[in-house]
Amino acid sequence: MMDSDIEESLKKKAKKNPFLAENSARKQFEQFAPRAYPAMGEVNFMQEEDVRLETTRARFTNLLKRHGDLSERLSQDSDKTIFERLQKEFEAARATQTQEISLDGDQWNDGLLATIRERVHMEADRRAMLGEANLLAGSHSQEKITYKVGTKVICCLEGARIGIQYETSFAGELCDLYHCVLESKSFLEKMTVLEHTIPFFLPIREAENDLLSSNAMRFIDHIGELLQAYVDRREQVRLIKELYGNQIRELYHSLPYHMIEFLLDDSECKVTVCLRYADLVSVLPTRVRVLAWPTPQFKKDNWTTPAPARLSYAEDALRTMSLPEAYAEIVLNLPQALQQIIQPRPSS
Repeated sequence: MMDSDIEESLKKKAKKNPFLAENSARKQFEQFAPRAYPAMGEVNFMQEEDVRLETTRARFTNLLKRHGDLSERLSQDSDKTIFERLQKEFEAARATQTQEISLDGDQWNDGLLATIRERVHMEADRRAMLGEANLLAGSHSQEKITYKVGTKVICCLEGARIGIQYETSFAGELCDLYHCVLESKSFLEKMTVLEHTIPFFLPIREAENDLLSSNAMRFIDHIGELLQAYVDRREQVRLIKELYGNQIRELYHSLPYHMIEFLLDDSECKVTVCLRYADLVSVLPTRVRVLAWPTPQFKKDNWTTPAPARLSYAEDALRTMSLPEAYAEIVLNLPQALQQIIQPRPSS
């Protein structure tokens, strides 16, 4: 009864307002119909996505380019490549020299270095004024001098550069060659290190900052001292490994060989050796500690002094001899030294 009254009421309203029923149906249809996004908003969204993708693509492309450039530079400027390039340049400079002057003592001084600097800048200016073609025609008229100072060879290189080649040796035998190239914008400006083949763990940049601008000759000499001392320490370690490798255990060293530790394995005890060098131009250690550690059975049967025992004779040998010589001294006198610091326990 109630339903029929409501239906009758709706029919009367529809007759009075014919648009009511249509609007009601339309609203019900729109309620379930899918809602479309505005066309302009969709375009903006796609454009923003394109911009993001393009930015990411550009960054990735740039990253790949930088990686490729870095890989190429590393392959071109590796230590070996730099050494080979500079070695060829030094050989060419010495091959075209008109004179090689060996200097002794006071002949190597600041005045001579100033003369070399002036010479390389005059040559650079002459090349700039005449051009390469005229230089080739008149190259014979220009005197080219290299200087040999002890184990250093100093060359005048093209481009207002001074090249120093360092020769290192051990036990009278030539070991390694190293190079250092200096340049300055003009004769009056300070020199800087342009490139070198010196091991990265040696403090060339510190020496450049401390010495090159104030005392260039001292800088050149100091680098030679660093290199020779490094090679000397390195070769000493190499030699004891070669001669006594079957006796040495657990050998450790720093990259510049200014800290060295190793273990000597004896049947009755283990001997630990610790060496520290005062600086990187030292070839003999200044801080030495040699300790003898008895094996458990040997300590139980014979060792009456506090362990470990300090071997003073070995420390003295290491302070005054090269490492291979001191090692031989330690091994030779070790049995006697152990007898002096132990006392056999009385049998019960």
